Amino acid sequence: MNIFEMQYENSLKKNGPLAERMRPKSLDDFVGQEHIVGKGKILNRAIEADKLSSAIFYGPPGTGKTTLARIIAENTNNNFTTLNAVTSGIKDIKEKISFSVDELSLYGKRTILFIDEIHRFNKAQQDALLPYVENGTIILIGATTENPYFEVNQALISRSLVFEFKKITSEDIKIVVKRALKDKERGYGTKNIELNDDALDHIVENSNGDIRKALSALELGVETTGEVNGVIKIDIDTAVECIQRKKIEYDKNGDSHYDTISAFIKSMRGSDPDAAVFWLAKMIKAGEDPKFIARRIIICASEDVGNADPRALEVAVNAFKAVEIIGFPEGRITLAQAAIYVACAPKSNASIIAIDRAMEAVEKNSLEVPDYLKDSHYKGSDKLGRGTGYKYPHDYDKYYVKQSYLPESLKNANFYEPKESGYESRIKKFLEYLKQG
Repeated sequence: MNIFEMQYENSLKKNGPLAERMRPKSLDDFVGQEHIVGKGKILNRAIEADKLSSAIFYGPPGTGKTTLARIIAENTNNNFTTLNAVTSGIKDIKEKISFSVDELSLYGKRTILFIDEIHRFNKAQQDALLPYVENGTIILIGATTENPYFEVNQALISRSLVFEFKKITSEDIKIVVKRALKDKERGYGTKNIELNDDALDHIVENSNGDIRKALSALELGVETTGEVNGVIKIDIDTAVECIQRKKIEYDKNGDSHYDTISAFIKSMRGSDPDAAVFWLAKMIKAGEDPKFIARRIIICASEDVGNADPRALEVAVNAFKAVEIIGFPEGRITLAQAAIYVACAPKSNASIIAIDRAMEAVEKNSLEVPDYLKDSHYKGSDKLGRGTGYKYPHDYDKYYVKQSYLPESLKNANFYEPKESGYESRIKKFLEYLKQG
């Protein structure tokens, strides 16, 4: 890092936004990402031993990618310099490379080059870095919010360790906010501030795992609220204004949680896509776990749609997988698509009725498998009568032959009764066709 960059960094630490001032200076202060920088983890060991190799930091905004890069800068003996892929071109890259080559050849000192939003570099820009990453002149740290396996050249990926940064938990964000209130040097420790629990919870829950967003909301609250008897009081109304998110009554362990998910499911069951997407929006705004929502859509796709539209289950399951891959905010679109599809699909609960009837029958009847349905593939099974008398459907017209596949006590049982709804009406007609002989 040159003298001008150092002066700029020091100015930010003293006069910059709260989020900038509160950036951790060491791994001990770093909050979150234990799976990456926890004691004994490879990146932690590499930083402490000053043996860092090139790396790609991948994850949502506000999860500590840039902060960790700066901690590395302050805790290693290498030069440290930065580029932003949005504003930098080939000329800027060449200047950084020239500096790195000079430092290595004159002083034997390697350079860590931190590139924010590296996915915005085109192939030519990324290729310009490759020889110097490969020979160790540059230790590259690239930060990206996009999946690097899609957005970064494979040649760079193969020469770098990829670390995925996870969304910061609410408890970790609370730690950082409380730290900012107490820190007398960088935070608000010299002021008398009362941040009530409702306001704190609202800021944390609506920061969406982004520490920077939470600290910015706190800063806005403190700087725009006047003192009353020497105290700056930040209540829920102030918090709502500062983070610009309405307070939604939604206790994840209380009645509102269960009432809302009930309304969501009943709206899909009742074929009302407008209501379904409304209750979905409420849950998303309240910070509900998207996987919890996706699981309920999957259940509804089987329980209420069933074989009236078998594709509903495919859509629901794929929505769950998609949300796992892309996360929020884009995941809201996938959940909406799935919920609307299920709401608009023809309905049949014949599958749940069938399995519940069968479960009841299991409790009350013999579970013995008839001999002709038993496994007949092992040696000597024929002598025990296993498989004897079984009729192979493919040997018959329509690939069907009438025979019972149930225990003797249930041979006339009827569990599944397809309904006249969507695709299931075709299933019903097909089964009736078979039974006509």
